[in-house]
Amino acid sequence: MEFIQTVLALVLTLGILVTIHEYGHFWVARRCGVKVLRFSVGFGNPIYSWYDRHGTEFAIAAIPLGGYVKMLDEREGPVADEERDRAFTSKPPGQRIAIAAAGPAANFLFAIAAYWLLSVIGFTTVAPVVGEVAPQSVAERMGLSGGMEILAVDGHEVSSWRDINMRLLERAGEYGEVSLTVTEAADGAGERTLIGDLGGWRLNEDNPYPLQEFGVSPWRPAVPAVIGEVAADGRAASAGLLAGDRVVAVDGEVIGNWFELVEHIRNAPEQELSVTVVREQGEFELSVTPAERTAEDGQVTGFIGAGVTPIRWPDEFLREVSYNPLSAIPHAIGETWSDTRLTLVAVKKMLTGLLSPSNLSGPITIARIAEESVSSGFEDFIRFLAYLSVSLGVLNLLPVPVLDGGHIVFYTIEAIRRKPVSEQAQALGLRIGMVMILSLMVFALYNDLMRL
Repeated sequence: MEFIQTVLALVLTLGILVTIHEYGHFWVARRCGVKVLRFSVGFGNPIYSWYDRHGTEFAIAAIPLGGYVKMLDEREGPVADEERDRAFTSKPPGQRIAIAAAGPAANFLFAIAAYWLLSVIGFTTVAPVVGEVAPQSVAERMGLSGGMEILAVDGHEVSSWRDINMRLLERAGEYGEVSLTVTEAADGAGERTLIGDLGGWRLNEDNPYPLQEFGVSPWRPAVPAVIGEVAADGRAASAGLLAGDRVVAVDGEVIGNWFELVEHIRNAPEQELSVTVVREQGEFELSVTPAERTAEDGQVTGFIGAGVTPIRWPDEFLREVSYNPLSAIPHAIGETWSDTRLTLVAVKKMLTGLLSPSNLSGPITIARIAEESVSSGFEDFIRFLAYLSVSLGVLNLLPVPVLDGGHIVFYTIEAIRRKPVSEQAQALGLRIGMVMILSLMVFALYNDLMRL
């Protein structure tokens, strides 16, 4: 069931982004007078299609991992004399550049619209208050300590851990100084700037979490070992555990929080445990035997069919963020630019060796993150779509033949030279570009499988 949900999340995500990207090409091509033969979401044979009044076929194809807009083109076959002026190849270089750039432009516009919508609706974010600082980390060397709230990174204001992660990602693999503007979260007073040396810190190749590598653990409210819900057919119910029970010990070992309880249960599949619980009536000793289950990675763990009592964040750690429709526009543009800059910096650092190529992700990782964001709710899914849309736009503008950016380079050269690039040069460029893209796809897929 989880696999099906992940696949559906991938199909939904790619379907939305590909449709937006290709619609950009389609919309501008129509306005430049180019005849569009087919608008396809997915590759392969169409599983469903229809035609509009202009004779364009709209199709949903069997392989939902991309899409394309097929235009009337003299390079792909003979074109009737009466339709030659509607062929893509008959248009001046400026119009062809506009058509090629329209796909990535649509991705950027979608991201702006998505961030604008989130800004107008408003959202609640958790204040970036430091919980713990890892010994001998960059964070410790610069004097960061628990209880501090981070207000800015390198002079850029931040309001959430996501903002901080994005800023730290840009500094991955670098030397030199990094600055954090902080305040004591308890009273919000005493704002000051901490400066420290990055020392060429790098992200973990398997789990590239900037905050963790930087040495910071976000503050979290205490999670007591209090049972919130009990499955009727689970081992917890059979043992007599009730919602509201506070577990204070397992096999005589004191339990301080929910995570310690979970650890005991996970490590004892089909082993009887003596659980001490506190209720209104007093303290009780119960025996529970965790059931056995096998995870996708083959690990065998125990579970009892009980959930934790929901934890409410203290109001002082929550921030309400909202904008009016007008002020949301520059904010949305700023968010989109931040994502664009981050993508460009990541590409640059991979090419220069400052960022490991193993951080490159493929369809499996995208599917997993998509499924998680869909499950997390509307806001997370829209943010994920916006970021992925920006990444798609930036990567398509890279000057690599096969991509939109490569076509733009060819048409720009044609506009300057006043004659097209030779077919032999274009064909060679396309072959090189195809090898590059296929190699990247295979490498990204290999990284996905290694993460699994």
